[in-house]
Amino acid sequence: MNTPTHLAPLLDGILENDRAALGRAITLVESNAPDDRQNAQQLLTALLPSSGGAHRIGISGVPGVGKSTFIETFGLQLVEGGHRVAVLAVDPSSSVSKGSILGDKTRMEKLGASDDAFIRPSPTGGSLGGVARKTREAILVCEAAGYDVVLVETVGVGQSETAVAEMVDFFLLLKLAGAGDELQGIKRGILELADLIAINKADGNNLPAAELARAEFERALQILRPEDENGWTPKVVTSSGQTGAGLDEIWAAINEHHELLSANGELEKRRKQQLLGWMWSLVDEGLRAAVRAHPKVADTLASLEEAVLEGETTPTSAAEKILSTFKS
Repeated sequence: MNTPTHLAPLLDGILENDRAALGRAITLVESNAPDDRQNAQQLLTALLPSSGGAHRIGISGVPGVGKSTFIETFGLQLVEGGHRVAVLAVDPSSSVSKGSILGDKTRMEKLGASDDAFIRPSPTGGSLGGVARKTREAILVCEAAGYDVVLVETVGVGQSETAVAEMVDFFLLLKLAGAGDELQGIKRGILELADLIAINKADGNNLPAAELARAEFERALQILRPEDENGWTPKVVTSSGQTGAGLDEIWAAINEHHELLSANGELEKRRKQQLLGWMWSLVDEGLRAAVRAHPKVADTLASLEEAVLEGETTPTSAAEKILSTFKS
């Protein structure tokens, strides 16, 4: 696929680390207009050889855990260490509120002001699948623009954590001590996702409680997940976005994990799995849209939905009729 002439300036700008060009490219990627989608895919194909060189790090945690302060302090520390940092968000809740509750640049003013950082709010009004697809493509664009650390933030509720875990190499879960939050974390599902758990806001009077929570999570991990299939032993640390405590330890763990996966070939394997997962998520999304748009399905959909709601037929029977109509 050749890059159209009218996209050449945008392509050159991205490869020359122009933040304005990067912003325009992600706006193009986020667009649902057919012409924009075609142009976006041509641009992404041209950028593909220049992508893949970044640490892809997912950061999750419930609202109030201190993600914004943590990410800003962590990002600034990485920038001071010579890295270029991009912060992206996955926020499916925006489909309800029609506004993003993540990625707001006003929450990370210092990091957003850095020439070596790029912060992008998540698209608003989208399904999880759509937002995840756009975030995957934004990762690729950021990598091609020379950002060697991409932080993907999620709100920490519903399926957004799983979506993020499937598009990154390292998954960091932020937790709080007290208020029963540590008990919520002892669930096999979330422990299977996390490569590192950080008990955040471990400063001042909260430090003793954070240390107790850290010990509790360590015991849980030893029982439920002593070592993953790649030889990585998940860790638990304490951290503070206010003081910066624990951030060096977290970055060291991320690098240790990256070196392990690179050495045993798992990183390359994981990146290939991410590409295939991306492809099939688009197939699923496209098929769902195609089924709903099918004229014969559209004619019967309302009556079938009503029949399911009224208990006149089962969801399985209704689904089979929809698929049968679509294939006929």
